[in-house]
Amino acid sequence: MTTIGTPTGMGTVRLAGRELTHEEFVLRYVQPALVGLIDGTVSTLAPVFAAALYAGPFTAFLVGIATALGAGVSMGWSEALSDNGRQTGRGSGVLRGAVTGVATTIGGLFHTLPFLIPDLGVSLAVALAVVIIELVTIAWIRNRFLHVSMANSLLTVTVGGLIVLAIGMLVGRIG
Repeated sequence: MTTIGTPTGMGTVRLAGRELTHEEFVLRYVQPALVGLIDGTVSTLAPVFAAALYAGPFTAFLVGIATALGAGVSMGWSEALSDNGRQTGRGSGVLRGAVTGVATTIGGLFHTLPFLIPDLGVSLAVALAVVIIELVTIAWIRNRFLHVSMANSLLTVTVGGLIVLAIGMLVGRIG
């Protein structure tokens, strides 16, 4: 039985029976997943929150599901086609595309799920709490694998998220 993603020694990771250096692991898996999580989390905020404020929680849920799935396909496809990995050492474009696409979808889904709660105020509060958890998780991953300070990471990730969230809330109130 192969253990996935466990350290095997100094600076290596065993993944699906292969041993990768820390740098290979970051380039082939962490970075594409991080791009997906950031895009899925941040890019879906505006349409989901606009839909919630304009049309209610269930519409926001439907918009969120469609946006998360559509963004996942788009980001996965883009990553798969952007680089075959030979020149950059980033590994298979198809594998990176799959990692990016799945991570993008996941990033858009978690703050969409609270909109299954029929009460708009409650669903908005829960969704905002989930967004905070998502942004802290992204900052932690950046800190852990890219060695960006937690404070810097929290600041940059939160600023981007707040800008997009404000856009969604403004559009939802105008409509």
